[in-house]
Amino acid sequence: MKRLILAVYAVIAMASTTTVFAQKNPMVGGAAMYATKDIVDNAVNSKDHTTLVAAVKAAGLVETLKSAGPFTVFAPTNAAFDKLPKGTVETLVKPENKATLTKILTYHVVAGKMDSKAIAAAIKAGNGKAELTTVEGGKLWAWMEGKKLVLKDAKGGMSTVTIADVYQKNGVIHVIDTVLMP
Repeated sequence: MKRLILAVYAVIAMASTTTVFAQKNPMVGGAAMYATKDIVDNAVNSKDHTTLVAAVKAAGLVETLKSAGPFTVFAPTNAAFDKLPKGTVETLVKPENKATLTKILTYHVVAGKMDSKAIAAAIKAGNGKAELTTVEGGKLWAWMEGKKLVLKDAKGGMSTVTIADVYQKNGVIHVIDTVLMP
């Protein structure tokens, strides 16, 4: 009987360990991302997303991205923002440019929770390419190049997902290497 109890405890311990491992999110910008926190609460901890967080605050989108969602966010890194022409970010975060900034940021958001499996299914259903409608109302196109998920924006710009499936309590984030433009 004692061995049976010990065996049951061992199975429970293994199941718990497996569950925890399966739910572990990748580190982003040197910070742990927690599936129990919302998009904003996780993003503020990433040293790679300080520009994005500042832009979200300047656009007044913090409360929206803290809401229930769910949202799929293609999150450009600081390095992605650095690729923009000099002075672009500084100009966009000015109060008089809030509408333009909001348009650009909401172009990085798709309603619903589209993890890599859901995007892959959409790509397969679209014969190798998926068309995604953004919260801004524009279109993004997604496809695979080898093992990399590539996005194309309305202006023909290309971005690659560098970290996929960062689960949040109100959606999922995919880190990207280039800012998308509506």
